[in-house]
Amino acid sequence: MIRLTNKREANGMTRRGFLVAMTAVGVSFGFPRSVMAAMDPATSDGRVRPDAGALYEPSLWYSIDPAGKVKVNIIRAEMGQHVGTAIARILADELEVAWQDVEIVHVDSAKKWGLMVTGGSWSVSQSWPVYRQAGAAGRTALIEAAAKKWGVSPNACEAHHGKVISGKREISYGELVAQGITRQFSADELKALPLKPNDDLKLVGKAVTSLDIIHKTTGKAVFGIDAKVDGMVYAAPLLPPTRYGAKVTQLDDSAAKTVKGYQQTLVLDDPSNTVPGWVMVIADSFMAAQKAAAKVKVSWQAGAAAKVSEADIINHGRALIKDGSKGAILDTGDTNTEAVFAKASDTLEQEYLTATVLHAQMEPLNALVFRNPDGLWEVHSGCQWQSLTTPVLATALGVSEDEVTIRAYLLGGGFGRRLNGDYTIPVALASKALGGKPVKMVMMRPQDMLFDSPRSASVQQVKMAFDAQHGVIAMEHHATAGWPTEVMLPAFMPKGVNGEPFDPFSIAGGDHWYNVGAHKVRAVSNDLANDSFRPGWLRSVSPGWVGWAVESFMDEAAHHVAQDPLEFRLGLLTAEGRNAGSGPIAAGGAKRQAAVLKKAAAMIGWGAPQPEGTGLGIASTFGQEREMPTWVAVAAQVQVDKTSGLVNVQKLYVVVDAGIIVDPDGAEAQCQGAALWGLSMALYEGTELVNGNFKDTNFDRYTPLRIGQTPEIKIEFMPSTMAPSGLGEPAVTPVAPAIANAIYQAVGVRLRKLPMTPDDVKNALKA
Repeated sequence: MIRLTNKREANGMTRRGFLVAMTAVGVSFGFPRSVMAAMDPATSDGRVRPDAGALYEPSLWYSIDPAGKVKVNIIRAEMGQHVGTAIARILADELEVAWQDVEIVHVDSAKKWGLMVTGGSWSVSQSWPVYRQAGAAGRTALIEAAAKKWGVSPNACEAHHGKVISGKREISYGELVAQGITRQFSADELKALPLKPNDDLKLVGKAVTSLDIIHKTTGKAVFGIDAKVDGMVYAAPLLPPTRYGAKVTQLDDSAAKTVKGYQQTLVLDDPSNTVPGWVMVIADSFMAAQKAAAKVKVSWQAGAAAKVSEADIINHGRALIKDGSKGAILDTGDTNTEAVFAKASDTLEQEYLTATVLHAQMEPLNALVFRNPDGLWEVHSGCQWQSLTTPVLATALGVSEDEVTIRAYLLGGGFGRRLNGDYTIPVALASKALGGKPVKMVMMRPQDMLFDSPRSASVQQVKMAFDAQHGVIAMEHHATAGWPTEVMLPAFMPKGVNGEPFDPFSIAGGDHWYNVGAHKVRAVSNDLANDSFRPGWLRSVSPGWVGWAVESFMDEAAHHVAQDPLEFRLGLLTAEGRNAGSGPIAAGGAKRQAAVLKKAAAMIGWGAPQPEGTGLGIASTFGQEREMPTWVAVAAQVQVDKTSGLVNVQKLYVVVDAGIIVDPDGAEAQCQGAALWGLSMALYEGTELVNGNFKDTNFDRYTPLRIGQTPEIKIEFMPSTMAPSGLGEPAVTPVAPAIANAIYQAVGVRLRKLPMTPDDVKNALKA
């Protein structure tokens, strides 16, 4: 059912005639239901819900009603990863409630929810302590209420499956709620609550039915692209030739007036500078807007990026790295590498490149925006980062943030693209220009891809110093790319040991867990990339290119000193000093990375002879941040056709240590998807900037991995009692270097640029 949020919203939407309706059991979204649904007290399964006034809310994160039903508030976006099911089971397990009595509510962007962001593989890891404490609070309050009713000590009571039991007496949670509970907990009290031993958890780590699976499998799922309101109009955007600096110089819509349903064409004025030079063609229907847009003639003055192409970004990156005064130096312990390199017996240095990568999510960018009768601007769209998008919307509209709300919808793919809510801005501006009238925009695929916030092209230089016995004594890693955080949220950037700020999503993975002696990691912003397009966060973000360089280089270094690549890595994963790890998630450090490496190598049969043209490769990374590492090792088997240059990945074996696995099915699906995304970016996926625009604008030329190209893939999770870390992204990162290392073993050539194309293979073989 769709939750009726409050009277004010209900009245506004009655007058507006809000039409979206979702009838699936077990899931709600934070936007009002349709008029008829709001009048009907029965849910889609025929049960009548009790009056909302009888709810008990032990915390912000959930409520319990007199029927014993628990509604869990979810601030994370749902894009196929079943995040609500994962988080709800954490709470339900600690609360001691039956799974069939749990529902999830995807809430709107109200400030009371705090930071609302779905990215960084943070959702489950960050929710683990919060929802466990919240569940413990409810269980404690209900036990206390039952104990008081019976005149016994709370210690004489236990909670099981939605009931409090003491001897032969029992009472349901619903009955206790109906009698009234007001117990609340301070932050200190929450932290002091005893949690159930992990061994007593009954839902965490077990197979359960996803709470939102019914509507996903019956076609009742409501995505942003499905949103509609009575009286809305459709907008077809016309994009300028550059992301920034473009201005409309001439517009002629005379031919568009022949299209039935065409209304007008708007030239947007954007105070937020998100969509300068945008034109929106307004019509009665989607098709009318598209037909009219094809007939509108627009001339623009392009921005400076019209002269910038991919080679310029790469060459500028090389120049930035060469200038040692540029960038921030990370705190990796001993950063004084210059003196060590000066006395080294031997050194190795290589450059690694990655091309621009697009998100290309299945559901194209879309939004519906209007001003409701109460004066609130409502944005109906899938969004990964409401807390980032809301202030930009407010700036664009010239209102306070309290006057803007983002309603939650399912996302037909996010992968980081919907962290940046820029696609909502032109729709909001069009609605404002039309007096708050509901405006809906759905981008066509070429527009979606041209307007992408891609993973920027990157340049990396990696160096290593050896002593006379071939021991590693120092390492340097210099990396440059477009920085999304610098462009969209500069206040989020920390400072390096040299006082310079850096984008933490531009260099994560460079501060690895190998013991290499003196270690310098330098991150440099590619300002030309930042000025030419809007760099974005794409699944795995910088570990996707940083891990590519680190693990390719580790393999090269091993061969350089005539060591087995597995043994070379294990010899550096000594778990000493800062690499020993600490805290509830990272404790164990490098020894946990060594464990996943050993396991992956054993699974693939490391060291076994391979047929002609076939090779094995390994790589290991730790996913995202050092404070929240997910250790992943990948062993790949590839076969290389020397004539065509085609690389056939036959096996990908993935071993993961992510602490406690909360949702086994979801975890496996996340790692499978991530590994296949890593394979896609390794061999098939990538574009380039050409005169300020991305060269490939549809799937005829932008060619992600196809089903027929998928290898045998196995996912293994290491048993663990550590707190959960993230799973959405980490398995992306070691795939490309594992494949490159396998190619080297198969045919003896090193590839140092992503994607690795057949032409790259053939050229390397010729060289």
